[in-house]
Amino acid sequence: MTQINTWHVYFLRCNDNSLYTGITTDIERRLHQHNNTKLGAKYTRARRPVKLVYSETAVDRSTASKREYQLRTLTKKQKEKLVLAHPACTVINHTN
Repeated sequence: MTQINTWHVYFLRCNDNSLYTGITTDIERRLHQHNNTKLGAKYTRARRPVKLVYSETAVDRSTASKREYQLRTLTKKQKEKLVLAHPACTVINHTN
């Protein structure tokens, strides 16, 4: 039996107000990693704490990766508009 994973594309707001874009199958686990472990991205490790401010789902990793690329190419102003218009469904903030 094949397990179907839902992929998520997300923005994290870093402590310096920058936005980090990533993909994952488990947002809570990934947010915990960004805030508390060495498994978080090098970029976010230097800008803790981070909080989830935007997420959207994708059907597979390929689609999520393509969307992540599209979002990374946006200007900061465009990213901020997206965050304001479509905030994360659930704001998860793990700092411990």
